[in-house]
Amino acid sequence: MAVLFVVGSLCFTVGAVAAQWESSPHAAIGVVFFVGSIFFTSASYLQYTEAVNVERAVGTAPRRARWRPASWEPRRIDWLAALVQLIGTVFFNVTTFTGMKTGLTTHEQNARVWAPDAVGSAAFLISSELAYAEVCHRWVCFRRRSLEWRIVALNLGGSVAFAFAAIASFIEPSSGEPVSARITNAGTALGGLCFLVGALLLMPEAAAAEKSALPEATNGGQAQAVGG
Repeated sequence: MAVLFVVGSLCFTVGAVAAQWESSPHAAIGVVFFVGSIFFTSASYLQYTEAVNVERAVGTAPRRARWRPASWEPRRIDWLAALVQLIGTVFFNVTTFTGMKTGLTTHEQNARVWAPDAVGSAAFLISSELAYAEVCHRWVCFRRRSLEWRIVALNLGGSVAFAFAAIASFIEPSSGEPVSARITNAGTALGGLCFLVGALLLMPEAAAAEKSALPEATNGGQAQAVGG
């Protein structure tokens, strides 16, 4: 899951940086963004299934549970955050795929590209705040020494940057140009970089969780699954 997030974030970062230069091939940049969105969706689905299948029983004998591809648990904040993020990545799939097409009118650009991009960015923002609140046990906190807090804080920062990029990418009917292409590219690059660092930090977090579970497993204790 972390590797998929890393590749997806890297695609968005590289694509946004390359888009700052007029000489960059726009078709190739569009493909890079679309590929990145596919990696994002794949990683988000793994994160969602992790929330669906997380071990809930504590202090009972381990038993083999049937893997479930989906569930309906809107009262769980971790499940809700994972689902909203997954929905957001699907909207980014639509945005990046449609964005590869040429010859779209201003109205078509706003309806087919900007609208799903705005919805996807809003979904990312909501999901990141839910994950942040889950770690903090309230809406806002500051835990600089916590690796888990740093991951959700980076993801929240990336979502804010994506939101600014979405706003700046709106095509003005009068000029046929985005509000600010530079802000759009800068916001996408900054957001991708935040997601990239957050995804890299998932690796030591997962390693620490596995290491802490090993002694329990060796002593006959129950190794508890850790939600993402």
